[in-house]
Amino acid sequence: MDQKQFDVVALGELLVDFTQNGLSGQGNLLFEANPGGAPANVLAMLRKLGKRCAFLGKVGKDSFGDMLARTVEEAGIDVRALKRDSDIPTTLAVVHTFPNGDRDFSFYRKPGADIMLRPEELDEELLRETRIFHFGTLSLTDEPCRSATVRAYEIAKEAGALISFDPNLRPPLWPDEESARAAIEWGLSRCDILKIADNEIEFMTGETDFDKGAAILKARFPQIRLLNVTAGGDGSHSFYGGRHVFVPACKLGGVIETTGAGDTFCGSVLNFVLENGLDGLTDAQLEAMLRFANTAAYIVTTKKGAIRAMPERAQVEELIARS
Repeated sequence: MDQKQFDVVALGELLVDFTQNGLSGQGNLLFEANPGGAPANVLAMLRKLGKRCAFLGKVGKDSFGDMLARTVEEAGIDVRALKRDSDIPTTLAVVHTFPNGDRDFSFYRKPGADIMLRPEELDEELLRETRIFHFGTLSLTDEPCRSATVRAYEIAKEAGALISFDPNLRPPLWPDEESARAAIEWGLSRCDILKIADNEIEFMTGETDFDKGAAILKARFPQIRLLNVTAGGDGSHSFYGGRHVFVPACKLGGVIETTGAGDTFCGSVLNFVLENGLDGLTDAQLEAMLRFANTAAYIVTTKKGAIRAMPERAQVEELIARS
C-alpha cells in the first residue's frame, strides 16, 4: 500500500462558504466567499503536512467553480478528477456565526453541482492508487452522487485502501432524520477510521456519555479500528483497542468561527495514520495525535474560512511547545 501514487483521495462537496464579515456602511451584513467543503478541507490540511492528495467531485462551470478549482489546485491538491457541470451551478452555503464561534448553515443546493457527480465520471485509476479513501455523508444525500460515492468506496476498498469516514451531519440537507441516520450507518459499517462529532454520536446512539456511545458503535461496527470523537471547545477523545484517551482543547482565545475545525482535526489524524499505521498504537501516541489535531483545529478557528486557513506543521508544533 505504501507504493500507491496518493496518500489520500477524498470525494464529496467543494463549495463556497459565505461567512459573516462585519457590516456595510448602511448596516447590511457583509459576507466573505471562502472556498470550502469538508473533504477538500481535509485534503488541504494534509497538503500542509506534505501528503499527496487528490479530490473527486463536481463544481459548476461558473465563476464560483473557477475560484474553487483554482484554490484547490493552488493548495497542491490534484484536481484531474474534478468535473464541471454546464447546467447546474456551484453549491453555496451561507454560514451564520454565533458569538461563541459556533455556526449554522443555509445551503443553496436544490440542486447544486456537487450532487451531480455520476459514477461513470469517476477516475477509477486514481481510486486504485490511494492509501486512504475519505468521504462524508453530503455526497450521499442525493443521486447521482450517492451512487458515485458507493462505487468509489468499492473501487478503493478492493484496491486495499483504508477507509476514512466523517458523518458531517447537516440536517437541512436531508428529507428526514431516518434518511440521515441510514446514510451514516452505511458509512460507519465500512470505515476503518472514524471521526465523529459529539452531536453526531448522540444522534446515532442516543448517548451523551462518549464511553457508552463509542462502545455502542464499536459493538455494532467492529471493523472500526480508530474511533475519534470531537467535542468542540472541550477537546477530543480517541477509542482504540478497548482503550480511551482524552486530550483537552487548545484554549488560547481569539476564536472567530469554527468552520473547518473538524476537517482540520480529521486531516491531522489521517496524517498520523499515514506516518504511524493502525497497529499497536500506544496511549502516548494517541495523546500526541489528539494534541496535534486539537491544536491545528484551534488555529483554524482563529481565521475565516478553511482551505486557505490551514496551518503549517511548524506553526502547530510551536504552539504545542508553548502550551
